[in-house]
Amino acid sequence: MTAPQDAEPVKAALRDRFRAQRRDRSPTDRATAAAAVTTALLRQLARVRTLAAFVPDETEPGHGRLPAAFTQLGARVLLPVVPDGDAQLHWAVDTGRLAPGRFGLLEPVGPRLGPTAIGAAEVVVVPALAVDRTGTRLGRGGGYYDRALRHVRHDAVVVALVFDDELVDRLPALDHDRPVSAVVTPAGGWEAVPAGR
Repeated sequence: MTAPQDAEPVKAALRDRFRAQRRDRSPTDRATAAAAVTTALLRQLARVRTLAAFVPDETEPGHGRLPAAFTQLGARVLLPVVPDGDAQLHWAVDTGRLAPGRFGLLEPVGPRLGPTAIGAAEVVVVPALAVDRTGTRLGRGGGYYDRALRHVRHDAVVVALVFDDELVDRLPALDHDRPVSAVVTPAGGWEAVPAGR
């Protein structure tokens, strides 16, 4: 575990680096990655009944394919909503209709279920800028997913989507960081991550 005063500057520098790499990816690379991570996810999620996921922005793996591809699963899909004035993610059932929400992120149109709704999900697909081989996830820094993952059931599979070069050997970890149990990359597909920190 890294001391908080040591981790934050390192995390900030890593975020800047990974964001810059994502901005520099070509549209072809992004499209290829989206197809690959979507195929890997659908293969592993075939029996899932309730799934919590997210809508990837244009720089994230899966953009343009997710969450629409999840309709093939026949599962109940929960997508995040970032409400004004609340530091926790809320959730809504994906009906296929998305609208711009806070921070310009696409979110489902429909009734809001509150922060604890994620607890119904057997699998939670989360965004990440990077993941290390012990499951430490580097998020964007807002803490929304750190807070949301407190509501996830203990036996849920938490899987992060990253590009191949964003699966790294080691990231700084803090006490509140919940490790992911799997990672999906375009070349590697779905990989279980051994808990080890």
